[in-house]
Amino acid sequence: MHATPGLVAILAYDGLCTFEFGIAVEIFGLPRPEFDFPWYEHRIVAVEPGPLRAMGGIRVLAEAGLERLAEAGTIIVPGWRSRSEPPPAGLLQALRLAHGRGARLLSICSGVFVLAAAGLLDGRRATTHWRYAQELAARFPLIEVDPEVLYVDAGQVITSAGSAAGIDACLHLVARDFGSQVANSVARRLVTPPQRSGGQVQFIPAPVSRTPRNDLSRVMQWARERLEQPLAVRQLAERAAMSERTFLRRFTEATGMAPKAWLQHERLARARELLESSGLGSERIAELCGYRSAESFRVAFRARVGLPPSVYRERFGRGEPPPAE
Repeated sequence: MHATPGLVAILAYDGLCTFEFGIAVEIFGLPRPEFDFPWYEHRIVAVEPGPLRAMGGIRVLAEAGLERLAEAGTIIVPGWRSRSEPPPAGLLQALRLAHGRGARLLSICSGVFVLAAAGLLDGRRATTHWRYAQELAARFPLIEVDPEVLYVDAGQVITSAGSAAGIDACLHLVARDFGSQVANSVARRLVTPPQRSGGQVQFIPAPVSRTPRNDLSRVMQWARERLEQPLAVRQLAERAAMSERTFLRRFTEATGMAPKAWLQHERLARARELLESSGLGSERIAELCGYRSAESFRVAFRARVGLPPSVYRERFGRGEPPPAE
């Protein structure tokens, strides 16, 4: 049984970034009749008095003011209207108070500048759109800025890169709360691929190929069907009828990840599914996902997911209880 996830407060302001705002409303505010457990309660929270105008000529009617942040378990900060404009002092203070009592904060794109101005990223790793990363690092030198990744989960604070990376960050939060199967169900309803790993690079030099990369797609599917095997880059290159050097270059251009990193991501995604839906023990899951031992699987899983497999299963598992190990 899932615990009630609590109130998600989505900030709105004059000059609102419509796409980032829409991402948050779609994921956290849309009714989910397909689930038999409580979904998020959400409120639109006005940063300042109206009228609030969003990009594209849209006007937004907020349901509450900053006082509602005192009740929120999660606060979403869409991209801020101007990186050069200091956020209102009242907003910064409300965010500090919310953070102090344990609320989670998630920024999308330039929304990171709001969290930075509040001092909530000092000493933390964070990201933003690759175009703004250098400015963020220069203005806030206490932040460890990673300009390459899609999002950074620092525990209580999550920061994401450019607008569409906000989808991945929000789905990541859903996965933290409900497990990967629920997050993937939300992704399917969005008609978007399953939530990408935060470590995937955000800027891919050739994101759309001039010719179909069916050769790579076939190889990736072939590998997914054989994750229990010790797959090598050489084998994948041979399946694609390419040299290793050409395969590495084309694979990275197409996916934004090196083949070994992609395989690790796929293996751990499969492990999460098995932990959620089956009663298999760690030894068997490690074997099915291509790990040499249960211990190497546990180490890799905890490093990527942030939880030991046993704790992840306790939180998200809906299969039969695992056998005693």
